[in-house]
Amino acid sequence: MKCYLLCRRVYVVIPSLIIIWSISVSANSKDPLPSWNESPSKHAIINFVERVTRAGSPDFVAPEERVATFDNDGTLWSEQPMYFQLFFVIDRVKTLAPKNPAWKTQQPFKAVLENDMQALAASGNKGLLEIVMATHAGMTTAEFEQIVRNWLATARHPRFKRPFTDLVYQPMLELLTYLRANGFKTFIASGGGIEFMRPWTERVYGIPPEQVVGSSIKTKFEIRNNQPVLVRLPEINFIDDKAGKPVGIHQYIGRRPIAAFGNSDGDLQMLQWTAAGKGLRFLLIVHHTDSEREWAYDRQSHVGRLDKAFDEAKAKGWTVVDMMKDWKVIYPFQLK
Repeated sequence: MKCYLLCRRVYVVIPSLIIIWSISVSANSKDPLPSWNESPSKHAIINFVERVTRAGSPDFVAPEERVATFDNDGTLWSEQPMYFQLFFVIDRVKTLAPKNPAWKTQQPFKAVLENDMQALAASGNKGLLEIVMATHAGMTTAEFEQIVRNWLATARHPRFKRPFTDLVYQPMLELLTYLRANGFKTFIASGGGIEFMRPWTERVYGIPPEQVVGSSIKTKFEIRNNQPVLVRLPEINFIDDKAGKPVGIHQYIGRRPIAAFGNSDGDLQMLQWTAAGKGLRFLLIVHHTDSEREWAYDRQSHVGRLDKAFDEAKAKGWTVVDMMKDWKVIYPFQLK
């Protein structure tokens, strides 16, 4: 598994006239996206939002249809030098190792315990799946949620020495707020684990757990100590990546988005699915170009590879954000 301000509309009836007041951040703020430079990307976002929310516009979209989906890794927070959920998996292997002495000589656990990332990579998807199942299954959903919360409270990113949830993108937080202020409902559609994300997305992004779509393992209902619980099983349920993303959006959201945001080839099918709908659509790709403030990578990256989606974005005129040129700051803590 790869590893905020609602918009209200007040209707005042005057003889033969309905005046619509939109009370929102965009109406009350001179600049709804202050961490964005004045670039084509920023102007494209604002132009789209104004066109689909302006009453009488030929592109007007009813509020209930204003669905926007966001990839998480590399789109809303960083994903280098490896997906943050993989950091979690590795830490969990080391925490559980004393209870599993055989792991000292058993791959891929041996590679993790010896910090041999080359050997871990050599184990491929099969090895990764094995350690994910060993660290994500066998407990109740409530127990797993608490494990995630505890880890996020103490774990630190190796480069920035900050909590992983500090490494969210300030410009994207502003974008989420701006969209919601204009009647959009924002969803996450990520290849990451759905129950890894749900404990913290509402606090960090303002996206509640019921609006998070992600990869999952199977669960089953049990009675333990006279209490009903859901137990996580070591078996894949759904992979919400690549072609799985439109499927997950259809199954869990039930509406085709009118706007979709990603950063890699894993998001291509979500962007294609969104673009194929009727009416005005908005597609955006975050291109990682800032090696000083974040990272610079695309076609050859082992994490978040942007190749086919990059070509399609150029060919079809999708918005491509150049992080170095388009964003004044990367992370919220840089605002200080």
